[in-house]
Amino acid sequence: MIATKGDLGSPAYLESLGVVLQRQLDALVPCGAGITSVESSVILAGVERVRHGIAQIRMWKGQDFNFLNTLQYTIFLYWLAREYFDKYGERELPDRIFALNKALNGTELYYEVPMPDEFLVNHTVGTVFVKATYGSRLVMHQGCTVGRLGEDRPTLEGGAVLFPNSAVLGRCHVRENTVISAGVQLINRDTPGNCVVFSGEGGNPVFKPIDEYFAHRYFCP
Repeated sequence: MIATKGDLGSPAYLESLGVVLQRQLDALVPCGAGITSVESSVILAGVERVRHGIAQIRMWKGQDFNFLNTLQYTIFLYWLAREYFDKYGERELPDRIFALNKALNGTELYYEVPMPDEFLVNHTVGTVFVKATYGSRLVMHQGCTVGRLGEDRPTLEGGAVLFPNSAVLGRCHVRENTVISAGVQLINRDTPGNCVVFSGEGGNPVFKPIDEYFAHRYFCP
C-alpha cells in the first residue's frame, strides 16, 4: 500500500511509488526485455519537478503531490520520462512511460517536447503537444492541440491559455497573455498578445484586448 501524504522524498515513499508505477507499466505497457524498473533517484527527480509546478497553481495551493490526482500524475509522468531520458539517453523505458501516460490520462506529451517548469493540463483527455516552443504558465484544457504543419511549428509565449477543443497549428506566434477560446483554430496566424481570440467570419480569428493577466486565474501571481 502506498501513502499519498507524508515525506515524499523518503526512501519508503519512493519505493512504494515505484512499485505502483511498475505495476501500471506491467499491466498496460508490458515489455519482455530490457530495463523494466525506474530507480528511486529518477522518481525523486520527477516528484521534485511536479512539486515545483504544483506550488504555483492556485487550486493546489498548500497541497503536495498526490499521485491519485490524475492532473498531477499526468505532469509527473512527463517529467519522469524526461528525467530518465536526460540522465541515460535510453528510450525504451521513457517510451513506455509516455505510452502509460497516454493510456491512463489521454494526453500525448512526448518526453522530448521541451516543456516549461510551470504548466497545467486542466482536464487531460485529448490534449496533444507537438515539439514547439512553450512559454511558462501554459494552460491546456481537454481536446486542445498544439501541432505542426509540415516543418512549421508554433511558438507560444508565457501565459497562453487554450480552452477546450482549440488548436494552434503551424507557423503561429502566440504572444504573451493570449487566451484562445473554445473551438478556435489558429492556423499559421500570430496573435498580438494581451487578448482573447474568437472565431470570426470564415473562421478568421478576431482579437479582443484584455487588461487581466488571464493565467493568474490558474497560477499564483
